Amino acid sequence: MAEEKHLKINNRSDKPDNIVLREHEIIAKCEEIQFQLPGFLRGFFAYLRGNVLPMTRLSYLNDIKFFCQYLIDETDLTSATEISGIKLEDFNKIKAVDINIFIDYCRKYTVEKDSEIIVYENSSRTLARKKSSLSVMFRQLYRDELIEKNITDGFDPIRVPKAGEREIKALQDDEVMIMLDAVSTGSHLTAKERQYWEKTKKRDKAILLLFLTYGLRLFELQQLNVSSFNFRRGEFKIYRKRDKEAVMPLNQSVTDAVGDYIDTERAHDDTLEEKHKDALFLSLQGKRMTERQIRELVKKYTSIGLSTSRKAGYSPHKLRATAATSLIGRGNSIYDVQALLDHEQVTTTQLYANHKMNVKRDLVNDMEWELERKERK
Repeated sequence: MAEEKHLKINNRSDKPDNIVLREHEIIAKCEEIQFQLPGFLRGFFAYLRGNVLPMTRLSYLNDIKFFCQYLIDETDLTSATEISGIKLEDFNKIKAVDINIFIDYCRKYTVEKDSEIIVYENSSRTLARKKSSLSVMFRQLYRDELIEKNITDGFDPIRVPKAGEREIKALQDDEVMIMLDAVSTGSHLTAKERQYWEKTKKRDKAILLLFLTYGLRLFELQQLNVSSFNFRRGEFKIYRKRDKEAVMPLNQSVTDAVGDYIDTERAHDDTLEEKHKDALFLSLQGKRMTERQIRELVKKYTSIGLSTSRKAGYSPHKLRATAATSLIGRGNSIYDVQALLDHEQVTTTQLYANHKMNVKRDLVNDMEWELERKERK
């Protein structure tokens, strides 16, 4: 059995090694899926490499792989038993109505795994992305003259929620304070949670403050390094989508929290593996925290602020929404908030400006009716 090769990074760019490694891992996953798909999609692969971001490329390829498996399992459009065995003539049989049926199938479907049946249900946004993935692929095949007709014109429209149609989920200021009190004092934690909190409270506080202050995306925070911070200059650097770098100013609360964590709680470099020595946020095992670990941490503390179950706590993206609504609620310019959060379109930031939960609460409080109050049992 061949020995697994160790990945070595020869990094001559300005990016930290962990950022280069993350990009490599995403591209490697893309190439792994491409190897499983039919060979006649090579032109489509080349299009994705040159025109979409790596994470979007990965999502598109996963959608195409799922569609190909659907053709095998749920239709008679192909006689192939493996995805790579699907032929170009099979794709030439596909009509727009088949895609519409597939999208409808994706709304809710079941998958049997071992002794359980898992029910999957997709949102309108996910369905729209799947349709987009297929549209791009079929248009590319048509342009390359591999299929006879461009069937994308016959795709049924999928309704995507309009801006402002969905309620923005974000913590209110009083809920933020309850959450921060919990991470500072250990209040509202179970006995088992307090055991871990004693070892990670400064790390957890720094994570929450970074999310709340800057509205960072999960991967932006997860990839932070100790070397990302220049405390003398009062700033730190993050790596955003579209291969962009951004330098963020430090305020006093974040400076104190991150500095206190690094100085008094974070493991010393001489106890860490080489690839984790510069990682800012470490697990108790001395490794860079994973996105999943950070997500679970945020759900735990936000559930305390919301006074709900741990399962119903908010994701890191809801803390991004909390930062946006709090900044706009304090009278900051929507364009300044757009720049801080790295929104491509100001219309995205506008969604948070329209979030008026406190206004709704004030309105209904002004409409109290004088009725005899009963004790709640």
